[in-house]
Amino acid sequence: MPTYLILTSTTKHLAPKQNPEGVQAPFGAGKFATGQAKNILARTKDFEIVFPDSNRDGKRYFPDGEVYMRILKANKLRDKKVIVLHSGAPRPNEGLIEIELILQILRDNGVKPEIFFPYFPYGMQDKVFEKGETNVAKNLIEKLINYYKVKKIYVIDPHFGGRKWIKKYPLIDVSAIPILIEVAKGDFAAEASLAPEGRGEDILFLSPDIGGKRRTGVSGIKKERLTSFKVKMVSPKLNLKGRIIGVIDDMIKTGGTLLRFQEIAKKSEAKKVLALVTHGVMPSGISKIKEKYSKLYLTNTVKQKEANIDVTGLILKAISKHD
Repeated sequence: MPTYLILTSTTKHLAPKQNPEGVQAPFGAGKFATGQAKNILARTKDFEIVFPDSNRDGKRYFPDGEVYMRILKANKLRDKKVIVLHSGAPRPNEGLIEIELILQILRDNGVKPEIFFPYFPYGMQDKVFEKGETNVAKNLIEKLINYYKVKKIYVIDPHFGGRKWIKKYPLIDVSAIPILIEVAKGDFAAEASLAPEGRGEDILFLSPDIGGKRRTGVSGIKKERLTSFKVKMVSPKLNLKGRIIGVIDDMIKTGGTLLRFQEIAKKSEAKKVLALVTHGVMPSGISKIKEKYSKLYLTNTVKQKEANIDVTGLILKAISKHD
C-alpha cells in the first residue's frame, strides 16, 4: 500500500510534475550537490504524490486573494497513510491557511494524517520572552495534534530543537546537518589539511550561537537572545588563525547572526569561512551571506534559487524509517 504525499504550494518544487522533456520526473530529481540518499529516491513507487485540485476555472485563489482548496481524492484516503508535506516559507501566513484547509478537508473525510515540515512556520517564536507573548510554535503543534488529529509531525532542523517542551509531542526531528557537512568536507577537506602548524586536519565546524549548540550539539560563538528582537554575541576562545571555518546554522532571515560571525572569524584571521544552512528564508539575507562568505551551502527546504543541497532523499528516508 503506497504512502500518499499531499504537497502544498510551498513544496511543489520538491516534486516537479514534469521534467523539460515532458517525462514524469522522480520525486526529488534535480541538479544538486552529492551526498543525497539516492537509494531512497529509487523507491518512489512506494509513494503516490497528490497535488491539491484547482477550482472549475483552474485557479487556486479567489479574486480577493483568499485561498481555494479542494482535494478530490480525500474520500479515498481514509485508513491510508497520508503525509502532508508543507514548508513554512515563503508566505508563512498564507501557508498556514492553506495547511489548515487541507487538514480540515482530511478531518471531514475521517483521515488522520501525518505532517512533514521541511521548514516549520513560526518556529522562532518558541518561547515566551516577554510578558504578553505566547509560544506560537508549541500552540501550533498542539492544535495540529488535538484538533486535526495529526498522528506524527516531522520537522527538518526546527528552531525549537532541544527545547524541553517538545518531548511530550509525537515530533520527529530530522537533521540535514550531516549532509551539509559531508558536502563541505568533500569540497574543502583537502585544502583544510594544508593549514599551518598541523591545526587544519579538518574543517572546524562551529555554531554561531547558544541556540545553535542546543539544536546541534556543535559548540561555537556565544550569542544569547535577550528578547524577541535583541541578541548579544561574544567572541569564541578558539584559535581560528589559518583555519577553514564552517558555521552551521538552521536558517537565514536577515543574515545578521551569520554576518556577525563572519566578522569575528575574519578578525581572528580565519583562512576561509563557509556557511552551512538548512533554511533559506529571506532572499535579501541569503544575498548578503553569499557576498561575505567563501561559500554558502543551502538546502531546498524553502524554494530559493541559491539552494544547492537537495533534501528529498532525506525526507523519504525519514518517512521510511518511521513507517
